[in-house]
Amino acid sequence: MLDGVTLDQLRTFLAAVDEGSFSAAGRRLNRAQSVISQTLANLEGQLDVTLFDRTTRKPTLTEQGRALLHEARDVAHSVDLFKARARSLSDGLEAEVSVVVDVMFPIDILTIAVLAFREAFPETPLRLYVEALGAVVKPVLDGICDFGIIGSLPFTAPDLVKEKVLSIKTIVVAAPHHPLGKITGSVARAELEKHTQLVLTDRTTLSAGQEFGVFSTKTWRLADLGAKLNFLRVGLGWGTMPIEAIRTELASGQLVPLQLEDSHVDGYTMPMSIIYLAARPPGPAGRWLVDRLKLVHPTPT
Repeated sequence: MLDGVTLDQLRTFLAAVDEGSFSAAGRRLNRAQSVISQTLANLEGQLDVTLFDRTTRKPTLTEQGRALLHEARDVAHSVDLFKARARSLSDGLEAEVSVVVDVMFPIDILTIAVLAFREAFPETPLRLYVEALGAVVKPVLDGICDFGIIGSLPFTAPDLVKEKVLSIKTIVVAAPHHPLGKITGSVARAELEKHTQLVLTDRTTLSAGQEFGVFSTKTWRLADLGAKLNFLRVGLGWGTMPIEAIRTELASGQLVPLQLEDSHVDGYTMPMSIIYLAARPPGPAGRWLVDRLKLVHPTPT
């Protein structure tokens, strides 16, 4: 009986779990609730297990259902990946490669990779977006971008594949004439709260209710790293920056590092990863660019 289990049954099972009810799964799959119920009953019969407890107002996963959920996702994921890769091979080269990049990603590495991409694929246009936090993830989830490079928002989802690219070093800085920049030694958290912190803002709701490295109750939120750097230079606030983006300012003394109380002396390491939909992996040109980006690793100092 197990050989009779179909991909459609597994997708129905996953839809019922993800949507929270058989009726909602039916709406998602454009099927009647009775069809969903019968499909799941047939699946349970073939597996000889009970996947859902139907004695509650809404069906809930049984212990057996929870045990099989991960494997069901893996099977659906693998089939999606298989079909997508076959489709990309049959379709040939992409008409365009669309990428969304976290503002924290080193621009020098991106530029080198893009130059190499143009030489390797001169007839393939590149569409590039630079965003922060959830605005890096959403275009990938929505199918607008072939892949994204995330870092400022650690994000995972069952539909996404994640490949590690590199890690960057970030430090907290201020202008030397800023009140915090004049402090010698460690800066107490209570002192940080007195001054405006410049932080990245999210154009989406994916990071709603979450704060990353925010210590002050006074914040100015920016989506552009260049604007944040300019504001830091003139002393409008303090904030975290990737060290590669401010080496000139640190060397010239336009910005000074702040040693926060109970924090790492040499800053923080931010892992950065490439993400894409499992059902829509990058095509030949996009895959080439992904692999090229993974070749160069900055050395955090």
